[in-house]
This record gives sequence, C-alpha cells and structure tokens, in this order.
Amino acid sequence: MSLSILIFFAIALVLVFALRLARIGTLLAFLLAGILTGPYVLGLFELTEIWKFLGQIGIMFLWFTLGLEINIKRLWQMKHNIFGLGAAQVLMVVVMLFPILFGVTTWSIMGTIMVSLILAMSSTSTDLQILADRNELQTDMGRQTFSILLFQNLLAIPLLAMLPVFAGKSFDLGATVIDVSVMSIGLILGVVIVGRFLLNPLMKAVTRLKSKEAFLLTIMLNIIVWSVVLDMLGLPAELGAFLAGMLLSETIYRHQVQVEISPYATMFLAFFFIALGMGFNLNMLGDNWLVITLGLVALVVIKFAAIYVVARVRHVKPHDSFLMALILAQGGEFGLLMLHTMKSSGIEAIPSVHAEILTAIIVLSLMTTPILLAIYDRLQKSGKLFPGMHSKKLNTVEIQIKPEVIICGFGRVGQIIAKMLESEKIPYVAIDLNADSVVMGRERGFNVFYGDTSNTQILREMGLAPRRVRAVVVALDNAAVAKRTVRAIREVTPRVKIFARARNMEESKILVREGVMEAFPETVESSFMLGQEVLENVGVSQGKITKLLGNMRNDHYAELEANH
Repeated sequence: MSLSILIFFAIALVLVFALRLARIGTLLAFLLAGILTGPYVLGLFELTEIWKFLGQIGIMFLWFTLGLEINIKRLWQMKHNIFGLGAAQVLMVVVMLFPILFGVTTWSIMGTIMVSLILAMSSTSTDLQILADRNELQTDMGRQTFSILLFQNLLAIPLLAMLPVFAGKSFDLGATVIDVSVMSIGLILGVVIVGRFLLNPLMKAVTRLKSKEAFLLTIMLNIIVWSVVLDMLGLPAELGAFLAGMLLSETIYRHQVQVEISPYATMFLAFFFIALGMGFNLNMLGDNWLVITLGLVALVVIKFAAIYVVARVRHVKPHDSFLMALILAQGGEFGLLMLHTMKSSGIEAIPSVHAEILTAIIVLSLMTTPILLAIYDRLQKSGKLFPGMHSKKLNTVEIQIKPEVIICGFGRVGQIIAKMLESEKIPYVAIDLNADSVVMGRERGFNVFYGDTSNTQILREMGLAPRRVRAVVVALDNAAVAKRTVRAIREVTPRVKIFARARNMEESKILVREGVMEAFPETVESSFMLGQEVLENVGVSQGKITKLLGNMRNDHYAELEANH
C-alpha cells in the first residue's frame, strides 16, 4: 500500500508540474492521476466507497466556493452584463445545441434540454485563472467574461432544483417554471435575511474566540446544516452547499472564509477528480473515440460561434468578442458536477454510457482551451489576427477593490488615519481581525473588512499589488502580528512604502529592520507632543521647536537611543 501511495503522489506531482507549465488547470492533473492509477491502467487503486465519499465532500466544497462568488451587491452592480450578456450566451448555446443533440440521440426532450444547458456552462476556475495569467481581469473583455461566468453560477440554483424534472418523461411546464422561480427568488431573499440577522451574529461570536479551528468548524457546520435541510426538503444536497456559500458571501467575513477554506476545498476537490478518473471506463471510451472527438470539436466550435455572435450583437469589439468566445468555448466543472450528481442520485435523464462520453468531452475541452489560446497568441503576434488590438481598461466601477492605501488594523489609530484619507478623498481599504471593530467601522461608513493582515492571500484579495498601492499603514497593537504583517506585505510587493505604529523604541527598531519606512513609537511621539506644548508656552519659537523635533526624529530616533 505504501508503495502504491508513493507512486500515486509521484505521478500526481509530475502531472501538476507539467500541466501548470502548459497553463492547464492543475485539478485535471488529479483526474489524470486517477485514470493512470485506477483499475483500467496501473490498477493501484479501486474506486471504493471511501474514494466516493471523499469525492462527494469535494463536490460539496466546489458548490460552496461557487456560491461564495454570488454576492448580491456584486450582482446588482453588474446586473446589465450578467442578465443581458450572460443570459443571451446561455440561451444562444442552448438554441444551437438542442436541435443537433435531439437529432443525433434518442434522449427525451427534457434530457436534451438539460445536456444543452450544462454544456452551455464554462469553467469558472479555469477561465478566471486564464484571465489572471493574461492580466485581463481588469479589462472590458475580462469584466464581460466574468459577468457571463457569474450568470452561469447563478443559473446553478434552478438547474440543480430541476434535476428530478429533467429525469421525468412528462411534466407540467407552467407549474415547474413557477415552482423553480419562486424557490430561486426565495433562496436569494433567504440568503440576504439569514446572512444579515443570523449568520453575521454567529460569525461575530465565533471570531471573538480568536480560534482558527472554531472559525473553520463553523464554516463546515454551515455547509452541512444547509445540505441536510435542503436534502430533507427533497432538493439536492449540493444546492445546500451552494446556498451556504451564498450566505457567507453576504457577510463581512467573506474574504477570510475564502482564504481559510481554499486549501481544504482544493484538497477535497482533488479527491473528486481522482475518484472521477478512477471511474473512467477507458475500454468504453476507447470504443467511442470517434464520437468523443467529434463531440469535442462540435462543442468548442458551436460555443465559440454562439458566444461570438452574442458579443457582437451587444456591440462588443471584434477582438474582445473573439477572445471572450475562445476562453469560454469549453465545458466546465458544473457539467461534471451535474453528471456526477445524476449518477450518484440514481437520476437517469440520459443513458450512463452517454454520461461518461459527455464527461470525457468536457474534460478534453478544458485541456484544449490553453492550446487554442497559445495558437491565438502566436497568430496575433505574427500580425495575422487582429494586429495592434488590445483591450482597454475599465472606466466604470471595478469588481475588485482598488485602494491607494491599505490600513492593517482598525483600532483608534487605524480609524483616525481612515478619517484623514476620507477627508482627502483618497481610496483606501482597512483590514482587521477583530469582528467588533469591523462591524462598528462599517456601521460608521468606513471601508473595513474582516481578515488576517498577516495572510498574503487576504492582502491580495484586498487589492495589494505591485505598482498599484501607494502606501500601507500597519496600525496593529500586537508587535508579533505587526512583524508578520510587514513580512507578508513585503512578500506581495517588496517596494511599497510601509508606515507603522509601535508602542516603544524597541518595537520601532524591529519594524524598521523588517523593512518599514517609518515606525512611530507612541510613547516617544506622545512625549514630543507634550514637550512641544511646554516649549511653546515658555516662549520658544515654532521654528526652533520644529528643528529640535526633526533632529530628534533623524535616523529613527538615533539621538534618543544614544542618550538612553
């Protein structure tokens, strides 16, 4: 067994390394590892109930992370693109796919509609990674692509709820549409109400414990509770995990939740792809290689054409329309999840063999996207395709936070600095791990979020990036946390100017050694203020006082250190 595990991890490492170099989603490496170590190739592992159970947890985590992206405020800000461009894209793909699928298969009408809808979905994780790698997230094309992905994620609610309907041969269309619409609206309203009045107070109580374990367990419990509740209502448990993510997306803890849960979500999601790979019947797929190849080509071509047409109709520039269509032309995790959920729930909307063929087509489409983009880049650089064309930066409200100053710590010092920045209309964001300070700050209108300032991922989430943020203020009252925060800031962007508070001279020296530009010791500075008032009242001129204080502050209070 130990040798089998060693071989498995060696294979997984090589595949992750190779696919990452090729800019292909690394989760596919685990799927390939599952295929290679599964019963049809090396035979190191069998698809046991344990693997299935781990895969099921992975599915829950993926639905949860998808739900975490559905923020009501974000939806409202981007409503025109989401419900215009996103809805039109899905509808156009379905209209083009439905007659083809219905003509070449023996599926029922509802089964064909379901497959058309899940193939209309693209890979959120893959596409966002592609946009980030290409530095396109903050362009017009990047925002429009993100809007489409958001609509697809939002569409997951009614599609999951309608799974039992898709499996039936007859149904009342009017009643079904009304039921699903009412349920979807009810869930979204429930997210706002429950998130604000129940989950926020619960998370606030948990954060007071200052326990990472309690924070994680609360997130896990949230996923499990909603999965059980929806399962008891006769709805897919996966929808409960999705709802749990939506609930937390409406809280001030969303960024910290995303950071804390990310490693576990990735790990369990890897188990899902491993189990999926082990379950691949390679003999069956080999017998149907021609169907899979034709299906792959048809999917990419049809989705590309549909998305390009929709984008051009909505007056998106040809260059942006082409690139958007190329990025979104693959299948996605949603399709894999829907097919797996049907299989695990015993829902036979389409034959199981056809479900495996569709799974193979979606997986291969994910792998072809980076290849197609590489060809596109080569053609564009050679001047054969859209020469000299580039996406323009957005002039409208950006999706991500873009501060000029980041304040780490939101106690009395952080609040005063925030007020000063607001008075000069300088955009900022503040971060604090004290929920009470965050809640109080937000009630007073400050732009403050809950998060760990010593976590590099949180800092990036809040907008810290090279050549973007002009200054960072470390206003923390804990010297050890301040030191870790400075190191995290330097890891993300080594050249940004950092200003810090310190309780005394010793802490000030430590922070300066860590790379802080100025670290002001509170005891010394308060003494300076008192001394300034005394000197002014005994008749010393303002110029002399300023010069005196300047000399005492030189070289990080070196004169005071010498006298001390």
